Amino acid sequence: MNNLEKSERMPALFIGHGNPMNAITDNPYRDAWLALGKILPRPRAILCISAHWQTRNTQVCVAEKPETIHDFGGFPAALFAQQYPAPGAPEYAKMVCDLLPAGTITSTQNWGLDHGAWSILQSLFPTADVPVFQLSLDVNLDFAAHFALGKQLTNLREQGIMIIGSGNIVHNLGRLNPNGSAADWAEKFDFYIKQALETGDDAALIDIARAGDCAKLAVPTDEHYLPLLYIAAMRHTDDKMQFLTESFDLGTLSMRSVIYQT
Repeated sequence: MNNLEKSERMPALFIGHGNPMNAITDNPYRDAWLALGKILPRPRAILCISAHWQTRNTQVCVAEKPETIHDFGGFPAALFAQQYPAPGAPEYAKMVCDLLPAGTITSTQNWGLDHGAWSILQSLFPTADVPVFQLSLDVNLDFAAHFALGKQLTNLREQGIMIIGSGNIVHNLGRLNPNGSAADWAEKFDFYIKQALETGDDAALIDIARAGDCAKLAVPTDEHYLPLLYIAAMRHTDDKMQFLTESFDLGTLSMRSVIYQT
């Protein structure tokens, strides 16, 4: 990254994306994303870490024109018709590979922008004119290793790159409750993470078993929680933290979103 001039530190964001329909319907989450997009600084590029790209070994997409990936089923045609034609950022993606020892992060053309990325980006940056690239989640890493990798990428924020993690702190599709309030276990785990974020307790974020039995229900699989670890790892001591949204959708999807910025 030595050939890039430093810029103002870009924010690091974790966005709870929830139901893909949030991208095209009137709802409080999309309203919050649209409002946030109007005040965010313009980055040189956006690095998105989505719950929906898992690989063996960490990869970064170097496509010049990343495709809009509709990685879901059973939704209306209007959702499949959505396109987010942002340019890629191959030069930035390749520099991310160079940040770490050879082979730690490898480049690939075989991805684009999955719905964890484009469903929120089209509200945050609706003109789709900021270059975007994605980093995958390595299924071989444990929570501590994901956090450590995020820490190693922290300096990207000083190079004009905005980092956006997209997932959900609580994500249990098997126990959705469309017509009811959030489950007690879901609220308990969300509050545990809220406190860990507010106090900067990295160990609590990494070792979620400390939260008790609620952790197994809140995080039945890792992928939606992991993007939060990357964003929390990238905070600076002088960053201010705020929660953009804090509610639950469909009973078991925490829509808590976190912003770190100076």
